[in-house]
Order: sequence, then C-alpha cells, then structure tokens
Amino acid sequence: MQPSFAVFVSRWFAVVAAAGLLSLGVSPAAAQTYPDRTIRIVAPFPAGGLVDVLARAVGEEMSKGLGQPVIVENKPGAGGNIGAELVSKAEPDGYTLMMTSPGIQSINQFLYKSMPYDPDKAFTPISLVADMPMLVLVHPKTGIKTLKDFIATAKANPGKLTFGSAGIGTTGHLGQALLVHVAGVTVTHVPYKGAAPAVNDLLAGHIDGVVDNPPIVIAHIKSGALTPLAVAGKERLSVLPDVPTSIEAGLPDWQASSWFGLMAPAGTSPQIVARLQAEVVKALRQPSMQRFVTQSGIKLVSNTPDEFARLIVDERKKWGDMIKAANIPAN
Repeated sequence: MQPSFAVFVSRWFAVVAAAGLLSLGVSPAAAQTYPDRTIRIVAPFPAGGLVDVLARAVGEEMSKGLGQPVIVENKPGAGGNIGAELVSKAEPDGYTLMMTSPGIQSINQFLYKSMPYDPDKAFTPISLVADMPMLVLVHPKTGIKTLKDFIATAKANPGKLTFGSAGIGTTGHLGQALLVHVAGVTVTHVPYKGAAPAVNDLLAGHIDGVVDNPPIVIAHIKSGALTPLAVAGKERLSVLPDVPTSIEAGLPDWQASSWFGLMAPAGTSPQIVARLQAEVVKALRQPSMQRFVTQSGIKLVSNTPDEFARLIVDERKKWGDMIKAANIPAN
C-alpha cells in the first residue's frame, strides 16, 4: 500500500533532517543564501479574484522579510490546473511558488478524467494562509429564517427549493451537496457560470438560495437583501457576528470552507520551506492583512507543512466521498 500524502511529507522531512541534508532541489550553498533574486507566486486564477488579491497581499509582506521582490503571475484555466501544472514542473529552488486552493489539491482529481499533475506527489506544502467557511443563505421571499426552517421546508417539499452555484464541481456546489446530504433533504441544483450570476439571480428572486463564500454576499446580508442561515464552521465570523455556526444551528456535520495556502514544487529544500513558512506567519500578523478579516470574512491562519499536508489529505477524502455520493461526473 502506498503511504498517504501526509505520511509521505512527514517521512520526507524526517529523513532529510536525520541525514543532515540541507537540500534536495538545490545545493546546500544555494539554500543558505536563499533568496538572492525575485520570487514568483503563481495564482492559478484570474487577476482581481480573491486568490490573486490574497497572493499579492501576502507576497508584498513576505518580500519585506525575505529582502527580495515577490511578484504574482496569473495562470488561470481548467479550475486551476493550468497554473498548478506550471508550478509542478518548475525548478524546486524556492523561486516559483503557488497560492493553492481546495480544487487544485483535493477536488480536481475527482472531476477531471485526465490530470496534468499528480496532486499526491507534485508539490511541497509550505503553509496555510487563509480559511473561508461557507455560508448558506436564502431570499427573504422563502420565509426561511433559520437552518431548521430550511431543513423542515426542504423535507416537506423535496426538490422544490432551487439552489444556485458557481458551477458543477465548484466549492459552492460541493458545500451545497454536503449540506443537503447531512441534512437528509433534496433541493434542485442550478449551476451558473460563476458565483456572481448565481448571486444576482438570488437577489432577483429567481432562485431560492446559495451556498457560497462570504466576500461576495456580505454586503447583501448587511443590507437585508439576503437571509443568512448558518456558517459552515466551528466559529462565527467576526464580520457577521449574528450568524450562527452550523454547530449552533443543529447541523454539526456541515463543515465546509474554501482555504488557500502556499505550495512549492516537490523536492524543495526543507531549509527553504522553513524560511518561507516563517515569513508567511510573520506576514499574516501584519496590520495590512487585517482588511481581509474585517471586510471579507476571511480567517488568516498559518500552519506547519505537516499540518497543511494532513489538511489536504482530510479534504481529499471528504470531497472525494461527497463527489461520489452526489454522482457528480468527471469531465
């Protein structure tokens, strides 16, 4: 049996440390003088999106501690696979990194029949950067005000409620699928080409609800245009303090979030990874980063490479099982 990704990463770091090696991808001297030139963070999604903005903000703060420029290069397409493939083939020297997401690490392999990279072996985790629990919200016309109301209404009217998403296989779609699965109800899924069209149709009352990330809906919640039912996390969002968690609302098994983190190509020196991880921790503490918390409902959170690897494995199992249970076809 092949060892899990988390076990592989843990063993790799342990073996390298025990052997007293400084580098797998670069010479010890290069690792010791790192960095001595510009570092590139690949954002596998379009410019102006959350991944891009987050990568630029983190990169700007990291550059101060690293003493070198950190630039962001957008390589969107195929659910992040295009940018991920580029990084997977880059030299493991610490100068090409990636701001990754659940799709790239834990979901796409179940949605694409052919993958241009092996998510188990292509990357070295550095640190988580942010976590963004999903929200379930409805149009006020539904009369639904709580998660219990939603479950009762959906059980009494199987398939009648319509829920939009940014598209088949997106994190919002999967968060919705997990919600109805653990609640034991049925709704009609309406896929859109992006989150914005789905939210616009919800605002117009053409659909009944969505499960999505906070940034795109916070203003509509605060204006009263949409009714939030619960946050799919263990803690309330500081930007929406009155919205209960799924645990408080009586559905503890609904835990779903979009998270983002920094990756390097497989084989990157543990010394370089440790340096980058330390700079991520420092960057997230800077006042300039707090706007993501206060304005967007994002939780800034770092972890160790081993912890990040274990998160990816856990997410892979959860979403792989969910995709199978929901009969979501691979493209």
